[in-house]
Amino acid sequence: MDESLGAHPSVTAAFAASPAGAPAPFISSLISSLDTISRATSPGIYSEDPHEDDKKRYRPRTFSYFRQLPFDVEDDAQRDVALTGILKNLYTAIMAEDFSPGALHWTRELQGWLNLKFEMTRELRARLVQLYYHLALAPGLDPNSADRFARMVITLTRKKHYLKPGEDLTLDWRPLWKCMKALVFPSEAAAHQGSRMRTQKHLIKLCLHANSYFDPRARRDMLEELLPFFSTSVMTNAYIVVGAINVMIPTGAAPPTEPQSQPSDFVPTFFHLWSLMTRSKSFDVCFIDIFSRMARDYLHCTHIPFTEHGIFTREQSDLIFTAILRLTEIPVGQANSPYASLDYASGLGVFLEKDKKKHPVPYMIARWIAHSLSPLCLNQESSILTSLEGLMESIDTFFHPSNQGAWTSFLAQLTFFLTDIFVSRWNREQSGELDVPPERRITAELKKRFVLALKEVTFMGLFAKSSKVVNYYYSTLQGLTYLEPDLMLPGALQRFYPSLQGLVEVHRTTSSLCGLQMIANLMSKQKGFRCHITALLALALPGIDANDLGKTQYTLNFIQSVAYSIPFVPLVREHDGIHDTSLAMNWVQGEMERMEREGQDVKISYAEELTDEDEASILRSSTAGLGEFVLALLGKVFALLENLPDASHLRTGSPEDNVINTLPAALLPLFASLSPELFDMALDKLATFVSTHVVHQARDAMAWICNALCKVNPEKTLKVFIPMLIVNIRNEIDYNGAASDRSSGSEVLPRDRALVWHVSMLSMCVVHVGGEVLKYKSELFGIAEYMQEKCRGLPTIHISNYIHHLLLNLTLTYPIDNSLYEPHVIARGLDVQDWGATTAPADLSIKWHRPSKPEIVFAVELFESQIRDASERLTQLMSDEPPVSRKGKNKEWSDELSRSLTALRLVISGVSTLFDPNRVSGEPESFSNGNGTLQADGDTVMEEDDDPLAEVADDEELKRQFHYPAGYLLTPKDRIYTHIHDLREEVGVLLSRTHAFLNANQEDDVACFTSLYATYRTFITDVGIERSAHPLERLVRLYKADISPFKISGLRKIYPRPLLIKRADAYQLQRVKYNSAYRKKSELDKRLLLDLAESCTSSYADVRRVAQTAQDSSLKVLIGGRPLVIPVLMDTLRKALDKSDHDRIKGAMYTLLFTTLIKTVMRDWRFAPDLMRLYIETAGVDKQSIQSLGSASLYPLLDFGKAFERLIIFDRSIVNTIRPSEDCSAVIKRRHDFIKERRAKVEEKKAALGLELTQKAKTSHWKIANRCAIFALNLSLRFETLVNSEFVDLVVKGTNDPHPGLRSNYLSAFSAIFTIIDMRAIYSHDYKNYLTEKEVRINKLRISVPSDDPEVTDKFLAQFEDFDSVKYFVDSDHPGWLVWGKEITVHKANPDPFLAYDAVETAVREQIGAILTKDWFKTCFEYLKQEPRDAGSDRFRMQNLVLLMNVFDLMHYGKTAATFEDIIDLIKDIYGDGSDKHQHRATAEIIGSLLSGSIDDPKEYRDKVWAFAAPMLLKVIADDLTPDNLQYWMTCLHLIVDAKDPRRCKELMEALTAFRLDMNSNAAFKESSKVQLVEFIINDAGWHFRHEEPILEDFLRHIDHPYKSVRESIGRVIATIYRTRYHESFPNVTTLLEQNKAASSIGIRAYQPSEEFSDTIHDVFDRLEKWRHERTPGQQTPSSYTSGSKTVLVWLDSMLSSQECIQLVPFFPDPFIDQLLHMMDVKEDPELMRLAYHVYRHLPNIPFRYGEDDAFIAALIRIGKTASSWHQRLRALVNMQVVYFRRLFLTQPEQRQMLFDAVGDMLADPQLEVRDCASATLAGMIRCSPASIRKPIIHQLKDRFERQLKMNPMPKRKLPGTDTPVDVQKQVVRRHAAVLGLGALIEAFPYATPPPSWMPEVLAHLASHAASDPGVVGKATKTILAEFKKTRQDSWGVDQKYFTSDQLEDLEGVLWKSYFA
Repeated sequence: MDESLGAHPSVTAAFAASPAGAPAPFISSLISSLDTISRATSPGIYSEDPHEDDKKRYRPRTFSYFRQLPFDVEDDAQRDVALTGILKNLYTAIMAEDFSPGALHWTRELQGWLNLKFEMTRELRARLVQLYYHLALAPGLDPNSADRFARMVITLTRKKHYLKPGEDLTLDWRPLWKCMKALVFPSEAAAHQGSRMRTQKHLIKLCLHANSYFDPRARRDMLEELLPFFSTSVMTNAYIVVGAINVMIPTGAAPPTEPQSQPSDFVPTFFHLWSLMTRSKSFDVCFIDIFSRMARDYLHCTHIPFTEHGIFTREQSDLIFTAILRLTEIPVGQANSPYASLDYASGLGVFLEKDKKKHPVPYMIARWIAHSLSPLCLNQESSILTSLEGLMESIDTFFHPSNQGAWTSFLAQLTFFLTDIFVSRWNREQSGELDVPPERRITAELKKRFVLALKEVTFMGLFAKSSKVVNYYYSTLQGLTYLEPDLMLPGALQRFYPSLQGLVEVHRTTSSLCGLQMIANLMSKQKGFRCHITALLALALPGIDANDLGKTQYTLNFIQSVAYSIPFVPLVREHDGIHDTSLAMNWVQGEMERMEREGQDVKISYAEELTDEDEASILRSSTAGLGEFVLALLGKVFALLENLPDASHLRTGSPEDNVINTLPAALLPLFASLSPELFDMALDKLATFVSTHVVHQARDAMAWICNALCKVNPEKTLKVFIPMLIVNIRNEIDYNGAASDRSSGSEVLPRDRALVWHVSMLSMCVVHVGGEVLKYKSELFGIAEYMQEKCRGLPTIHISNYIHHLLLNLTLTYPIDNSLYEPHVIARGLDVQDWGATTAPADLSIKWHRPSKPEIVFAVELFESQIRDASERLTQLMSDEPPVSRKGKNKEWSDELSRSLTALRLVISGVSTLFDPNRVSGEPESFSNGNGTLQADGDTVMEEDDDPLAEVADDEELKRQFHYPAGYLLTPKDRIYTHIHDLREEVGVLLSRTHAFLNANQEDDVACFTSLYATYRTFITDVGIERSAHPLERLVRLYKADISPFKISGLRKIYPRPLLIKRADAYQLQRVKYNSAYRKKSELDKRLLLDLAESCTSSYADVRRVAQTAQDSSLKVLIGGRPLVIPVLMDTLRKALDKSDHDRIKGAMYTLLFTTLIKTVMRDWRFAPDLMRLYIETAGVDKQSIQSLGSASLYPLLDFGKAFERLIIFDRSIVNTIRPSEDCSAVIKRRHDFIKERRAKVEEKKAALGLELTQKAKTSHWKIANRCAIFALNLSLRFETLVNSEFVDLVVKGTNDPHPGLRSNYLSAFSAIFTIIDMRAIYSHDYKNYLTEKEVRINKLRISVPSDDPEVTDKFLAQFEDFDSVKYFVDSDHPGWLVWGKEITVHKANPDPFLAYDAVETAVREQIGAILTKDWFKTCFEYLKQEPRDAGSDRFRMQNLVLLMNVFDLMHYGKTAATFEDIIDLIKDIYGDGSDKHQHRATAEIIGSLLSGSIDDPKEYRDKVWAFAAPMLLKVIADDLTPDNLQYWMTCLHLIVDAKDPRRCKELMEALTAFRLDMNSNAAFKESSKVQLVEFIINDAGWHFRHEEPILEDFLRHIDHPYKSVRESIGRVIATIYRTRYHESFPNVTTLLEQNKAASSIGIRAYQPSEEFSDTIHDVFDRLEKWRHERTPGQQTPSSYTSGSKTVLVWLDSMLSSQECIQLVPFFPDPFIDQLLHMMDVKEDPELMRLAYHVYRHLPNIPFRYGEDDAFIAALIRIGKTASSWHQRLRALVNMQVVYFRRLFLTQPEQRQMLFDAVGDMLADPQLEVRDCASATLAGMIRCSPASIRKPIIHQLKDRFERQLKMNPMPKRKLPGTDTPVDVQKQVVRRHAAVLGLGALIEAFPYATPPPSWMPEVLAHLASHAASDPGVVGKATKTILAEFKKTRQDSWGVDQKYFTSDQLEDLEGVLWKSYFA
């Protein structure tokens, strides 16, 4: 499964696709590759020469497609000719820069060539991958084309058996990283590149497929490139780097000689990076993904040491398992999630995350485990295997169906993927496909241990409640059974038998049926177990039940699965002494009793228990009852059909519908595997039923069943059915008057039902049964004529359907072979050994039906008579004297007309395979589907359109150049050939006449139009293949559903023979479909298309709808149909707008903008301008529905008119690798010139339209102007010419338009103009520079990092302290944080002005500047101050900021009419007195744009601006902040300082860092908002902020601030300061890798607390302790202690929930725990208690490093045992369980023992609540321990508590009035403790059924010794016993067998009898 390059196809998608009630096997499509039918292991060419294949693929194909076809196909040489032709054309298209449509079209042809299973050599495939990879990343290419090229890279590399990474193909990672980097680190890329960036989806897809073809030797360079970007100071950098490592870095093995390239070199560093971002889920996922791909890729690599932990060390593997435990998100006690909300900060890192649906996390985990297993695991006490067993045992209760939650689906997927990957690895190791060193190969012993680890949880999961979850377990069951049938089948049968007998609830029965369906095939091959199959079939029968359709469907699936696995042939021999089923029945009965006796752990090994002869006898005996079974089954089916609801009320996808579809699928293999005698019996039963019953609602289902029977043996069945049905039909017509008059409506009259029933049966009996029907030619033909003559009304449709089927049967090619065995096997007679035998694809021989000459003649006669008949009727109905009045009631005329049209439609699609697409298109000379050779149509490069404006909209519009033989039956010389095509033409002409007639006379007759256009559609599309019925898609869907129970990972097509035949049929159809995909249009087609176009704009909505879909389908088939209909539609729209005909406007808009026409209309510049004009005009139509149509279509039109690709940079030498042998330069030049001319002409039209819209916008209504503005911008903005002056004028003035909607549109257009001016100037006015990213960098420098200077980091940081003498600015946060790269990007301290504008740019700048007067600014600012229309837009608006930055920039360079002084005046006016929040918002936006815009301007400009704006900002901050306006100013400040060097904003920095708390101020809001702003600047500046000390000192001094909001802000600032102090700054990547490797296999410990940090913590907590003693207990008012504590708690909470939490670990045991518990004891301050508890609960979730948890655990135990307050003891328990579970894989045994002892001791706590909690904690700890720990602990505790119970008898009752002695109280407590302890043992296994062997004894002991005690002891005992019973209600029937009768009596004594009965 991992073959598909680790890209795991979507599992969940496969589920989403299947309806909830769908049969389990839909999980099959799970691992199908994304190819059409084929799987990741596509089947094979039959090649005579073994060496030929070696050059093409590493594994020969399994299935010889070409040999299995019923007609001759081309040979390899001809395929290669086609390939050469395709590549030649591809080459010319690329060289001529004709990418769309040219190169795309040839890519599509190449894709078609590959889809037909043709093979190219590996070497050529590798060249093509290089070419497409290069093109997908070529600068300047249109994103759509790039996306298609990327998809082609994926198609070509998807399967590993074509190209091996490294050997055949190595891709270069740098071009891909360059694109990715621009996406995720925009600051590192060149300016203004955003608009030409590839989409993130496109790049990530390419990465995931390409990364395994990157060179592992380049890994070191990649780390060199990536790691310097890592920093947690700006968190998104960390996410980006790890995401990039995950998607980019190859995980294969590098040669042993490469430096720092082995896992031991770089993996410790990965673990170190992981520890730098603890508490993040996405980091856990990324690293598990990386390590799991490494495990897979290193499995076969011999130079890397491989141990019991795979290629990892024990420490690494324990850490990974701990992360897996975290990822399950299983809840523990009262703990909160192990993850904090850090992942929200991932920013652009989100772009690098894999899609969780396509790459499920459990899949990654399973891949890591399954590829790290090896026989080395078997005898070690710690290994991957023991950890896996431990993991499954410790969470097994969470698999139980009653225990559902967020984890359910995760665990189900985990077990499924574990099994699936393990099975795949086992099979591929066995077949030698996986080359694994012998000592690492899976052994039988390892396989057994693996199955045992998953066995119990799988059996629990099988009965889950959710269908999606349970599907995973069915497949898991199948995989495990395949691995170890002897281990799995006894348990499965032991559970399934009772469920099938109905002894348990219903959902267990359905689960059992689905489980059986998945293992039936495996069972049929297993000695002994196969003897159960017939018994199981019999038990399953009652499942067919009309009252429970879900169960019925599963039963049928099971029967189908059995029918595909065994022959239904009684194997009883004459002279054997076995004549009936008694032997088998007795044996099965005995086995069932044995299973019931031995219970769930039943062990059965038939291989040893039965001799082969005995087993064969039992099996033979069991087959004696098959005949009875078949009859009983048919009886059940008939009963089911009679009880089905009426078919007309069914919706598709309903349970009834599913059952009707499943019936024929299940019965076909059953009928096919019957012995001749049983077949005759079934035939007899079925024929009797059909002739004697009419079950109207089950008509279709019954017809399908008859069809299944006829397919199996046409000779026998037709002999019975045809005469019988024909007689019945004649009787109905002659004697019962069926169908004797015209009826209307859609319900079949009761009088006609029998007729319809028999006609339906007949029509299904004559389809897919081959040439057998010729024997009955005259009867069939006669009855057809007879019915047509006599019948009227609704039944006529069924008659047409019968003819349709008969025609299909006569003209199609299909297999008529459904047998389970090859003919020679059946000839020798079947016996026991044929059970479960499959046919190998290589031995397959198929019996096909190819239409013979007489069949074709029959078909044509039938076709002609039907056509003549229907045509006559139509002509009569349209004549002046119709046989039925057109005005009559009941719409009879229209019913008649539609029925005649339907008849035409069905007849035409019935013979569609006889039509030749070329002849139909009006090209008589050639014919395409030939049997002969391949055809390529000459050397046409492209149809060169005379009109260069006609941009070909889509590569689908180009004709297929190559056709491959698909077995077409006729030749143009045949008389029939001409005849049949002429008849078709006549029909077409008649249809067009009907259209004209209806439009003239019956315009409102929707029914007629509906059937007319359905016929149009069929007439156009069904040529060469019955396209309207989607035969190939249907076949493939059925095939996929059918193979699921037989599909086993790593095995190739081990399917039953009928399914292999289906696969061959699908391939045959695929060839036919390929040839009839597109065709040219004839004159008739044009006429019909124009008819449709006319009706697309009918006034009747229903008519429009039908016409639009018919037109859409037709246009997909006809080449060049779109330009034909567009002018008509546009014309209609224009007229409709003039007349305000709303219905027609809607019709035309919908057809043009919402069907496939929109692509053509937008790109074909013959129509585009008109369309745009009309579209804009529709904005003025005053009707709501038209307005909403207009706005809905705006999105697809948004790119309308943008510039075409004008220059594409690609490396000619890479394209030359596919250069053809002959010279193509003339063709290339001609095409290239044409394309250049097209670009020029189209651009000319665009510019003209742009100008026109600009002028229109000035004078129109706002709705129209709005659209004009959007499109005029696209049309007018160009790199070369920038923009016309009219547009500039419109936009700059429009920015101050009174209408807010228009204003925002113009505003963004204005910003776009500035951007393009800048862009053109930065790239020195040359588009090529833009594409190659050569920018003019005057202020950006790269300086190298001195690698030998040990103090480089200190010097670097020291610069930031000094605001005045700045050498250069460093804006990025990452340089040097983790590791120093070779150089860093910096900016000049005194930037030069940017003056590189040429005349074009200057002209536009000056034109804009002239309009920007003081009045313009005044109006603009006034609008900014306006109150927004809705509350949602009342925020700081970025678009205003961007525009103002650009405008002010123009002003600084002196180009605007207004001066800076004017602006200062305006700002003061706008701000006014600052009383209104809207004044603040506007001012914040203006000040923000002034300050942030001038930051990188030359010094004099900057200082001038800052001299005014900075003081103003600071004054607002100092005096005018209110809760209303704080948000605006915070955003403003953030924009100025974020991601910038703090020294750039020295005025703000100096002022804000000088802030100190004013303890006397009572303005809490002011203080807290200033502290928040300080937090902002520290956060934004990150580790570059160097003025923290005085702030920290001041804040720490005042942690007991009286105001809550100030305290919270202080706490956060302290946390932020400490967080940003941390950095690692390794001198270079080499050192980073070396030091981590030297430290340990999991790298260096991150976040080691510094001395001063430790001192601060101790100092703060000492002060708190002092204040605690000063506070008087019970004091209600706040005190220094409560206030200070809250500040400290906010600080700790902030640190503990972010990545640096492990910095605090050393302080957990002391002082944290004690202090937190004290805080929780302050009852007077609930807020403090809540906060302290919240922080306290964080502690056990922190990922301690190995061995650092000792002190923490010791402290918890100390408090639990010795704290004086019982609340504290209780809370110690809460954390014990959590820390135990989270660190299951990491705690030392002695710690574990200490915890168990401590909890055991706390059961005897004096306080009742603590005892109860200790009991629950103990139960939880036992439950989540692996078995190896659990078992000894249970026995140790059981002995301890039973002894304690015995030692502490209940004291005797004293006389009243005497004191109770103290020790009596203690004795009761100790007794209670013993009861609770034993109760905890029972509670630890709430779902274990049967109960563990020690449990009955403990229960009985409690019942007899403690239940009768008075007081708490007795009550506790009763509660324990009652709880035990409650959880066992479902399984008590099984469980009670494990108790002795004495024990049951003891239990019943406690809870009265009925309860335990």
